[in-house]
Amino acid sequence: MNNVFTAKTIEDAINEGIKALGLTRETAEWSVLEEPKKGGILGIGSKPAKVRVIKKKTQLELTIDFLDGLFTQMKINATTDVSEETESRVVINLITTDSSQVIGYRGEVLDSIQAMASAVYNGNKENFTRVIIDCEGYREKREQSLQNLALKLAQKAVKTSRKVVLEPMNPFERRIIHSALIEFEGVKTVSEGREPNRYIAIIPDGYVPHKSNDKFGAKRGGGKEKGKERRSNNNHRGGDRKPAPRAKTSFGGAVFLGNSLKENNND
Repeated sequence: MNNVFTAKTIEDAINEGIKALGLTRETAEWSVLEEPKKGGILGIGSKPAKVRVIKKKTQLELTIDFLDGLFTQMKINATTDVSEETESRVVINLITTDSSQVIGYRGEVLDSIQAMASAVYNGNKENFTRVIIDCEGYREKREQSLQNLALKLAQKAVKTSRKVVLEPMNPFERRIIHSALIEFEGVKTVSEGREPNRYIAIIPDGYVPHKSNDKFGAKRGGGKEKGKERRSNNNHRGGDRKPAPRAKTSFGGAVFLGNSLKENNND
């Protein structure tokens, strides 16, 4: 069936197609192939309206089509498997012979694919649905590694009484850290910075920023005049000695764990 229908008017042709296909106006879409044409005397030369009516694709079908096209452009041999679809969440698993191509370093490629798929799925919807793109159970493995990391760093924050700062994460991964430590006694978690460099800080109870700075040799009070006086005294003692270099800190004396999210296996 070519799904082409004819009638005296465009509206009649559309209605005929909807009825024949068992659709409704909400589940059907159509395109006009030919406008109706009135004939001359006795209707000679008249032509009916001609339209093509098809079933409208769902948001999920549009998303799957998008992913298939994306993998073709990326030259990746991958297929999709929908494991869950509800009003609030859709989970699509990617099946491929080379998972590293679709996962990428720390899931960066997978996150990008997920962001695009979410935009397609939610493009014509009023209510937002969370779209999760997974590959070989990577999301679950990543969640477990982040939970373990959160507990380890929270213990370190309590032991050292110092604020611990993690690397920037996407909103989903930050929520995992927050949730993992919501009942951990002795610390609180806060998100700081701006996207895309927003990160989580784990702060122990009773943490005082200036004390942490002192441990790193940061300046304690003192204005310009005091600084000048100290330099003058040093010169008076005849020393050309240069003051010892002061250790640099990031995030106002916090501990920045540059590679804290690296895991041995699945990250």
